[in-house]
Amino acid sequence: MRRTAGKLADGREIIYYDDTPDAPPRDAVDTRDLPPSQPLSEVRRDPLTDEWVAMAAHRQTRTYKPPADLCPLCPSTPDKPTEIPEPSYDVAVFENRFPSFAQGVPDLPSTVEGMPMVARAPGRGRCEVVCFTSDHNSSFGELPAWRVRTVVDVWAERTTALGALPGVEQVFPFENRGEEIGVTLHHPHGQIYGYPFVTPKTERMLSVAAAYREEHGRPLMGDILAAERAAGTRVVASGGHWTAFVPAAARWPVEVHLVPHRQVPDLPALTEEERDDFAALYLTVLHRLDGLYRRPLPYIAAWHQAPVRTGRDLAWLHLEVFSVLRTADKLKYLAGSESGMGVWVNDATPEQIAERLRG
Repeated sequence: MRRTAGKLADGREIIYYDDTPDAPPRDAVDTRDLPPSQPLSEVRRDPLTDEWVAMAAHRQTRTYKPPADLCPLCPSTPDKPTEIPEPSYDVAVFENRFPSFAQGVPDLPSTVEGMPMVARAPGRGRCEVVCFTSDHNSSFGELPAWRVRTVVDVWAERTTALGALPGVEQVFPFENRGEEIGVTLHHPHGQIYGYPFVTPKTERMLSVAAAYREEHGRPLMGDILAAERAAGTRVVASGGHWTAFVPAAARWPVEVHLVPHRQVPDLPALTEEERDDFAALYLTVLHRLDGLYRRPLPYIAAWHQAPVRTGRDLAWLHLEVFSVLRTADKLKYLAGSESGMGVWVNDATPEQIAERLRG
């Protein structure tokens, strides 16, 4: 894989990752007249839950559902420059033009005016866009296995790079797919967030993992994986190094976890063989997800990996893929119980979900 870094018209970084042997040099210039990026992100700590909330009002002006011929993630043409100056690309990563977190945000007072119990801080981190292919009409599940393998390497490299930035405490690669999820750009792409704090879900998972290890002397995810593989009723597919299963307490109407058989804290820790095996298994899972309702499934694919500085001996890397679609034409709404109290009600059992996906 060849890596080429450059700059966009407003100073943001763009990186090309080429996996085709005859890929041309990546030296195109961004010809757009863009003002310098000036994100004003901040975070505030909710005094009732002790959780950080991000504020990024500048994102209100971000690009929203443009027509296909004006897609900002497609390659540039002489009359239509985009976020990617080259006329073609394999995989491209660039700093988000409308980031939730960024390195250059200004300092702020340590508390909200008149509210000394509400801590406040700059939203210092980084947000990147990962374009999986230059083909606007494709999808992650339609990528060849070798391209998925390239994307895994890109996720791993960017995890290391973002984790080394000042203020970043956790790196989160993810993909949103489908209008039902809230996607505003249809080109196949994902994102990577470098958070300036450890996310609430990760904090909770590490706390539970620590308590389990204290009581049993073993990693929680390791025991879950062994039990799921032994039972088999919720296993969707498996390979030599990974297993995909519907968790026994699944929240979402469609939910699959892809878990490596070896405890590793994050993507950079995976071996070459583990990365190869993931690429093949993930494509199998995505094909089954799209076959569930005989239509492209809207989903979120979320990587759970260790924070940069804490809990690295407790975390167990895994990918969670879930969908809000409970039938071919009905959505699962996060209504009173889920949104108000955080108590989930699933309309199907995990065993039913897994059986349908296996079929």
